[in-house]
Amino acid sequence: MSDPVYIVGLDIGTTKIACIVGEKMPNGKIEIRGYAKTESTGVKRGMVFNIEETVDAIKRAVSMASEQSNVEIKSVNVGIAGHHIKSLQHRGVLIRENADVEITDHEIDKLKQDMYKICMTPGEEIIDVIPQEYIVDDEPGIRQPKGMLGSKLEANYHVIIGQTSAAKNIVKCIERAGLVMENMILEPIASAAAVLGDDEKEAGVAIVDIGGGTTDIAVFYDSIIYHTAVIPFGGNVITEDIRQGCSIIKKHAEEIKVKFGSAVASENRDDEVVSIPGIRGREPKEISFKNLASIIQARLEEIFDLVNHEIQKVNSQHKLIAGIVLTGGGAMMKHIRQLAEFKTGLEVRLGYPNEYLSNETSEELASPMYSTGIGLVMEGIAKYEIDKKKGENPQSLNKGKRVEIPVQKEVKEDRAEEKDTESRFVLKNIITRFTGFFKQEDLDKDLN
Repeated sequence: MSDPVYIVGLDIGTTKIACIVGEKMPNGKIEIRGYAKTESTGVKRGMVFNIEETVDAIKRAVSMASEQSNVEIKSVNVGIAGHHIKSLQHRGVLIRENADVEITDHEIDKLKQDMYKICMTPGEEIIDVIPQEYIVDDEPGIRQPKGMLGSKLEANYHVIIGQTSAAKNIVKCIERAGLVMENMILEPIASAAAVLGDDEKEAGVAIVDIGGGTTDIAVFYDSIIYHTAVIPFGGNVITEDIRQGCSIIKKHAEEIKVKFGSAVASENRDDEVVSIPGIRGREPKEISFKNLASIIQARLEEIFDLVNHEIQKVNSQHKLIAGIVLTGGGAMMKHIRQLAEFKTGLEVRLGYPNEYLSNETSEELASPMYSTGIGLVMEGIAKYEIDKKKGENPQSLNKGKRVEIPVQKEVKEDRAEEKDTESRFVLKNIITRFTGFFKQEDLDKDLN
């Protein structure tokens, strides 16, 4: 038997850095061998702003994932996002020397590589080139031209462009962490791989990944990617709105957003409040759920207006029958699906990255916040298999360190203990109650 191939996805996000180790099983499912996440403090709006902090966070995440999976991690597939990302459509043409000879992989690759020679604005570079369809002797709609005959080979490409400095900073972080970067993949494309079905891509669908610093969009129609975009707003902007609107510290703003936030103010009552402890003996602040939801709804409406603007660039030409799929950590907000449907007029569902995973996968990984990380693993596996079919004999640098050791149970227990500690901490700092139902001295007595 050949050695197992371990593919690693590294999601360098604004709020977290997640490292996921995956292996494709004979049944086609992805088995997650290990995963870990650490807090991200050196990334803002999807771009690296502090190299040292980002490298340290990457090292911690990779070390924990390596320990859990018993895999020596050397190479990773990395996601890229940020408001600097943009896309365009371009057509390539190749005049063949002999029309009676079958089209080869070499000619298809040459046509694709020519796209990287497109003249770019100074400071920009091509991140990825994705083929949409091929045209052989003016016959369009061909998905795989290999083996066909013809004198002229053309192709429509979706070209993704980003800032050179942003891409180089990511590469620098990977190299300083002692890793090799296998592929750099646009994050919305990775998320789409994890949560979208082939039928949705054929019918027409937009994936909207609401992350901590950005909202990533990818639009598919007839199984072809037509548009990608990155909006520089995400969950962190909502947290900042709550911090300023309620005059509380960022830590408490994030906690009440996650635990008590709602995307629709009308779904909340005025007499439901959360009490935030004051700073250094100051009086606690009481914030009603309805006011909290009003702040969240205002920002989400702005985000969905921008999302709708991007979707209409494609939806005006091709009807998106499957509507929108929401994923990412921001998609976990209560009532967000209803607000998205109201603002866009399209059908909306939540996307969970568990469809392509084996049944033994941890429930935590089924959360929308891991969609990008799991998608990076899937895209990495797909690219590995393509290279293998071409006869390039790719070799994974990630090898098993030793015979499997049952560390999973220990990790779960540690997580359970951390969750318990977090729960107790929140109980002491954030108290949910109905106005006038409890007295403050009774609450203090219970907590002590």
